[in-house]
Amino acid sequence: MSTSAKTFPIWAFFSLLTNGILMLAVILLIWQQQRLSAFFGIVTSPEPISRNFSPEIATSDLGRRHQLSYQQWVDILTQEAKVAADQRPPHLSILVGDSLSLWFPPELLPEGKNWLNQGISGETSNGLLKRLEIFDRTQPEEIFLMIGINDLIRGVSDREILDNQRQIINYLRKKHPTAQIVVQSILPHGAEEATWKGRDKLLAVDNSRIRELNQQLQSICNKKGVKYLDLHPLFTNKQGNLRREFTTDGLHLSPEGYIVWRSALQLYGEIELKPQQEEEGKRLKNKG
Repeated sequence: MSTSAKTFPIWAFFSLLTNGILMLAVILLIWQQQRLSAFFGIVTSPEPISRNFSPEIATSDLGRRHQLSYQQWVDILTQEAKVAADQRPPHLSILVGDSLSLWFPPELLPEGKNWLNQGISGETSNGLLKRLEIFDRTQPEEIFLMIGINDLIRGVSDREILDNQRQIINYLRKKHPTAQIVVQSILPHGAEEATWKGRDKLLAVDNSRIRELNQQLQSICNKKGVKYLDLHPLFTNKQGNLRREFTTDGLHLSPEGYIVWRSALQLYGEIELKPQQEEEGKRLKNKG
């Protein structure tokens, strides 16, 4: 056996295997959805369980939110988190991050859960770290985190980004000990095909740097015992850039992109739930 094979960490092998299976499953699921929606045409989905904890807050016009200041964003999310904490909705899942999480269409979020969206447009890892306390009183089953692209755009170093990620993970584990913490990989951008207003800033961040950053982020997750969901390969083309059909401007996602993300979340939930169901079945059998 070669030296490189001996030093290859076992967690990395299982991570690659799991991600490969997940990617294949997502591709198959997307293919099925394409048949039903004429290649990502108008997507219809059954009415999910009630996600809106307060109609006056959670169903606000998202278009209007473009005009809000950062503090106004925080105030609104604080109110929404308070409602979720007071009402204690079952099967609560929280999306935490920047505009990619914020604009996740509610009708495309996986069903069977109550979703609390805590995304803010333009959010950075440092900004997120400072506002995590606003949903301390909620009792989520899962917290899905995606953050980092805005740090890169603003010139933040990899070291600082990863340090903030560590602190975010530590905080969430401490405040939500029973929740499943799921760190999602940073997505690539559209490179030369990008039309986003900050295109020059995007081009200054090579997608190879994002891939390397994700590898380090995955290592952190394994060391800290939290889940890592590698979405990156699902969104890249042969050049390693964000696929054109999955984005509106080379940075933000199109409805097609959110369908891919939804599929990954859905399959992740099924993969994670199956062992729990099997364990519960064994427990009931032994009890009987």
